[in-house]
Amino acid sequence: MDIAALEKMLAEGKENALLQQTLGGEYLKQGDAARAAEHLARAVELAREYSAAWKLYGKALTALERYDEAAEVYAEGIAVAEERGDIQAAKEMKVFLKRLQKGVV
Repeated sequence: MDIAALEKMLAEGKENALLQQTLGGEYLKQGDAARAAEHLARAVELAREYSAAWKLYGKALTALERYDEAAEVYAEGIAVAEERGDIQAAKEMKVFLKRLQKGVV
């Protein structure tokens, strides 16, 4: 994905959870965890039920070494995923949360 094109869509007022999550994921791939976290925080704000955004948000916070926040985000993401029946996302976030709790990041 082209970040510039995604940012342009955002600037044009086409904001939605999917756009924010996609931008966050792209910034995370490029190693910009701070910008990723900003977009992912907005994605879950816009659509609390978006399991994929919670998972990436936790990853971004972990990359920023904001471990307590990442743990909180994973816990919330697990609850959301379980509410929605998104078993795979819940399972993955449980693994990430356990790693955080053990100090294995």
